[in-house]
Amino acid sequence: MSADEPAGSPEEPAAKKSAEPSGVDLARVALRAAKEQARARGDAAQQKKQARRGGLRSGARADGRDPMALGAAINRLLTERGWETPAAVGGVMGRWSQIVGEDLANHCVPEKYDEDERVLIVRCDSTAWATNLRLLAPQLVARLNEDLGHGTVRFLKVNGPGGPPRRYGPLRAPGSTGPGDTYG
Repeated sequence: MSADEPAGSPEEPAAKKSAEPSGVDLARVALRAAKEQARARGDAAQQKKQARRGGLRSGARADGRDPMALGAAINRLLTERGWETPAAVGGVMGRWSQIVGEDLANHCVPEKYDEDERVLIVRCDSTAWATNLRLLAPQLVARLNEDLGHGTVRFLKVNGPGGPPRRYGPLRAPGSTGPGDTYG
């Protein structure tokens, strides 16, 4: 202390106040710490309770955790994975007789869909039915595109019946597939 200042000046209590918190400040700090500890204990208890019940549960409002109808879940999966076109074409293969008619369906069967080239490959049981289907191809492509969406099928490739496997004879080389080896 200097000689000019009287003892017990107002600056000394201010310095003491800033260094040590007063009773009200101490109470606020203690209350805040107690609330945080209670919140932590409550969160831990809530997590234990949810674990006993089998995990998180949905409340009264709609939530992303709510169960979905099977059809909606499948549609969502198809959309997310980009499987709409292959699934639609698969449906066409299942409904082939409804789309082309019973007569044609008895003699022609869809085999494969090439998604890159948008070609539906169909096999017929005789060359006569293959020729008939080739003549009907533009109408069938139009009908398929009405059902599946425009541009899903660009071309219908019609294959005739497959021949029987070639038998091995005395003049065959091992591993040969017959005259196709030579002539293509």
